This record gives sequence, structure tokens and C-alpha cells, in this order.
Amino acid sequence: GTALFLGEAAAGGFGWNLPDVAIDGRSGLPGARPAQQIGFHAVRGGDIVGDHTVLFAGTGERIEISHKSSSRAGYAQGSLRAARFLAGRARGLYDMADVR
Repeated sequence: GTALFLGEAAAGGFGWNLPDVAIDGRSGLPGARPAQQIGFHAVRGGDIVGDHTVLFAGTGERIEISHKSSSRAGYAQGSLRAARFLAGRARGLYDMADVR
């Protein structure tokens, strides 16, 4: 969910198609990735609900954008907002960007 959303945003910023450039840490090879590739790695443990970081790394520097969740309460609130948004709407494909 969130990791793919962030990956799609990063790929879109470069004008890339995510499925063409994504590699996950569990099936990728160790070491440096080739240019024009976006790496994903999932870490699950303890009481981590959701920690997501987009990392732009270069030689000698990096930029990190992070989102950290310590509770699922926010996700439940989002689900309720989405349900209220959908009530009475026509069938179709919606995403959270449509929910106001």
C-alpha cells in the first residue's frame, strides 16, 4: 500500500513506470543497484505499525522523507472517511485522493 504509493510517486517524478524499475531487497542482489532502478525493502518487527522512508542517496549525501505510524487509529479514521465519501456515490474506481 503505502510503500507502493511512495514508489509510484518517486518513479513518476523521474518519468519512470514503477513496475519497470522496482526491485525489492528480498529478491535483489546485494551491492549497488544500476541507475534508473528503485529499491524496496520491507522490515517488520515488534510493534511497528508502519514506518516508510523514501531515500535519495548519492555519494556522500542522502535525503530522507519518512512517515512513521505507531497506531492503526489513523488508518481506521481514514476508512471511516472513505466510507462516508462512498455513501450514495456511483459505482467506480476511487482512491484516497478523491476523499475530501
